[in-house]
Amino acid sequence: MIQHSLLCTSCRREYPFGEIRPRCQQCGEPLELQKVSHATINVADSLTQTMLERYSAFFPFASIDPLLSLGEGFTPLSESPRLSSDLGVRRLLFKNETLNPTWSFKDRGTIAGIQHAAAIGCSRIGTVSTGNMAVSVAAYGARAGMETFVLVSDSIPEEKISPIAIHQPHLIRVNGDYGNLYFESVRIGTDLGIYFLNSDVPLRVEGSKTIAFEICEQLQLQVPDYVIVPTSAGGNLRGIIKGFEEFVLCGLIPRMPTIVCAQASGCAPIFNAWSTGKDSIERVQAPHTIAHAIENPFPPSGNQALRKIREHDGLCIAVSDDAILQAQRTMAREGIFGQPAAAVPLAALRQLRKEGTVTEDATVVCVVTGCGLKYTAALREQPISTTHCTLEQLPSVLASPRA
Repeated sequence: MIQHSLLCTSCRREYPFGEIRPRCQQCGEPLELQKVSHATINVADSLTQTMLERYSAFFPFASIDPLLSLGEGFTPLSESPRLSSDLGVRRLLFKNETLNPTWSFKDRGTIAGIQHAAAIGCSRIGTVSTGNMAVSVAAYGARAGMETFVLVSDSIPEEKISPIAIHQPHLIRVNGDYGNLYFESVRIGTDLGIYFLNSDVPLRVEGSKTIAFEICEQLQLQVPDYVIVPTSAGGNLRGIIKGFEEFVLCGLIPRMPTIVCAQASGCAPIFNAWSTGKDSIERVQAPHTIAHAIENPFPPSGNQALRKIREHDGLCIAVSDDAILQAQRTMAREGIFGQPAAAVPLAALRQLRKEGTVTEDATVVCVVTGCGLKYTAALREQPISTTHCTLEQLPSVLASPRA
């Protein structure tokens, strides 16, 4: 294996790459791989190439096992001229992560984590999640033939159980403080040799950076002005920032875009710290938002996300549930069905335009993180209607203009 090490994002203590090591033993902050500064894209036939193969020079693997892949990545970057005009920006594009194998961006980090687990000889994996990540790890664990543990809150909605359970992991409902379950799983997993691919472990962050790589390639290595990312634990945001950083270091793009950390106002710990000038996040008490996928009251990568946003002069914003639901409807009219969390970037853009922060000459990318089918209960909050008629009435109904 190529020699690499993991560095603490805060105190910079170094750890071996060949171990299960998600967080710093000294200060408790997340670890990360050193940035790649000399690499090129492995340009080949994308119809036969896997995501990790294309960007293999940016990953710490001596070899890539393509059989572990489910076809993740290579998601479309869809332009929306109509919404660009409505919002008054030069270009608006949606990076549609709903078209990954398990319908969310999580598959990018999961495949990177699975590759790492296989490389270090670990055959037992797990995660703590009640949504996108749970399904992703269960599916990829089944694909790899690894013993897989998925820990969920005892109060998880029943509609979320079956999509996880169908892949036949050890599905464990845990009664207790769900916020502490992340940290307990990391501790117990390290002791028992179970590689917990939680939201911001180093290789999951590495997988997320491919979102930035693809955006750059899809724009012919032109850099958008803004990239808006719905943010929960902070791992995906960190990965996207790292991806742009590495392309800059490798001379593939000339500059960083402005990264926007977008949260729901009912649970916005990173925004709260950023807007008040604090150096560390504080737990949100009694969080409540329709965007459950980003409802993390104490994000494990919150402090590092805050540091990176400030380092690159990024922005933070929080939007209301009403604005999120409106954005979900608006995206659906463009043919993109995202879960409420995935609509947060569009709601954020609308608010940033009203404030004048984003100007009319901007090119903006909204990252659509997960499919609307992941949380159909949210549709109860949407004004969905149907028309009823008899067969005899059908001609007149079809001839009537839609209201």
